Amino acid sequence: MTVAMYVDGFVIPIPKRNLDTYRRMARKAGKVWMEYGALAFHENVADDLRVQTPDGPVDSLFPAMVGLKRGETVLFSYIVFRSRAHRDRVNAKVMQDPRLEKMMKGKMPFDPDRMAYAGFRSIVDLQA
Repeated sequence: MTVAMYVDGFVIPIPKRNLDTYRRMARKAGKVWMEYGALAFHENVADDLRVQTPDGPVDSLFPAMVGLKRGETVLFSYIVFRSRAHRDRVNAKVMQDPRLEKMMKGKMPFDPDRMAYAGFRSIVDLQA
């Protein structure tokens, strides 16, 4: 059975020295998203920023997308929802939650102006 899904995806540049701070913040934020109905919440740090091509490895587009600077790495994060409408309902509740509001008013461990994000409608979903 195929289940329609909607994914919010984020590409975030972050100073490597701030990874632990970000991890703690993301864990708290993820719990809020899950509490309001997100199906899954994933935070991933770059391990290999090269892409293999027939001509050999080349840099991926992720560093260029966020203007990666020396001492930084890239996070690829995503939140899974049932649909875009479900995403909109969950995000409206999350954005009103005082726990997240307090977090967002504090000093962020990354530059949010360089973050890339978008919503994606799932067209293929294969899972083990």
